[in-house]
Amino acid sequence: MKVKQFPIAFLTFCSVAVVGAKAAEAVSFTILADGLDNAKGLSFGPDGALYVTEAGTGGNGVCVPSPSAQGDSLCYGTSGAVTKIENGTFKRILTGLPSVALPDGTGAAGPHDIKFDAKGSPYVLLGYAANPALRDRIIGDTDLGKIISPDFNTNSWSSIADLANYELANNPDGGDLVSNPLDFLIDGNNFVVVDAGANDLLGLGINGDDLRAIALLPTQILTNPVFPGPDSVPFDPGQVPPIGSLPDTPPLQFPVQPVPSAVAKGLDGAYYVSEFTGFPFPEGGAKIYRVGADGQPTVYADGFTQLTDLEFDAAGNLYALQYANQSAWKGNLEASLFKITPDGDRTTLLGGNGLESPTSLTLGPDGAIYVTNRGGRPGQGQVLRIDPKPVPDPSSAIALFTLGIGVARMRKRKCAIADRQVN
Repeated sequence: MKVKQFPIAFLTFCSVAVVGAKAAEAVSFTILADGLDNAKGLSFGPDGALYVTEAGTGGNGVCVPSPSAQGDSLCYGTSGAVTKIENGTFKRILTGLPSVALPDGTGAAGPHDIKFDAKGSPYVLLGYAANPALRDRIIGDTDLGKIISPDFNTNSWSSIADLANYELANNPDGGDLVSNPLDFLIDGNNFVVVDAGANDLLGLGINGDDLRAIALLPTQILTNPVFPGPDSVPFDPGQVPPIGSLPDTPPLQFPVQPVPSAVAKGLDGAYYVSEFTGFPFPEGGAKIYRVGADGQPTVYADGFTQLTDLEFDAAGNLYALQYANQSAWKGNLEASLFKITPDGDRTTLLGGNGLESPTSLTLGPDGAIYVTNRGGRPGQGQVLRIDPKPVPDPSSAIALFTLGIGVARMRKRKCAIADRQVN
């Protein structure tokens, strides 16, 4: 395990005088697991262990066209897995799950998220990231694009619901046929799912019945978009079109897909949905929507860049995870973790300093925040434990203590002089 600390400044006041001093504090994280293949969702099980989904690296099987990569294909394999982290160790406890990815293992879709119901039963959400009409026709019998119920003891699973087929049959947003279920939650006896490819929020019973669209996320029109230049660094060939295919001069207005990435339930009973946004991944263009009983999304918070996950704590604070602080094709994948209070105050708990292209977060029973880091990189994925409580930097604490002594002495000296003048 590795422990790193990162400075965050805050304002404090010395009680011996009416003066202020900045004291450096640090938020620390520990690496709990490393070397994962496209690490995605994570959740604590009823046994107290942390479970993580790995989307895998595809394989050498048949391939389907990628709707984003223009000419590249996603090839099928059974490299998806669920990994269990417990007592300082981690190991794969469910293997052979379906996965598709580009030939280099990037752009993977497979096991995307894991949740446990009130009885402790696990469910795994499988992505797909392609046209659902091609799934059965080309790949054949596969559980990509479905919710499954796994049995960790027998390394087996059964299908609960086919989300990709819902997109094929209904296509709620009327756009291209693409399905990529990315994140879900269990709300009583129901699943609530975001389909990043279909741009919708789905609901269904926990037994797979009554599958329906709850809300559609709106497309935004970007004015004066910034497109990648010839020196850009494609962070994911499945997301960024080849440079040569882009116009020399971007259009004045450009439609940007919402690409919903996560859903969380607020204390008000509404669902909150984050956007990753589609190409060209505008900086500050990602929003968090609130979806109430009427199914109409309204903007709850905005100004983010490529959000990947959300979760509320018991006090109503919302934690949001940002994949990259810049449009990721710029090559800088430093990311941020935010805390948004119920009154809208926003704090950056961790920015950069080792946080890179994270894909998911969960709040632990110990008060820590757990994050899948480097989530889009085969063989490089990590799970981090982040302590949100700042830890004083020793050098700053000593400096502040010394300053406090000095100020106290000055205060005492001034008071003594004043007393002599009065007397």
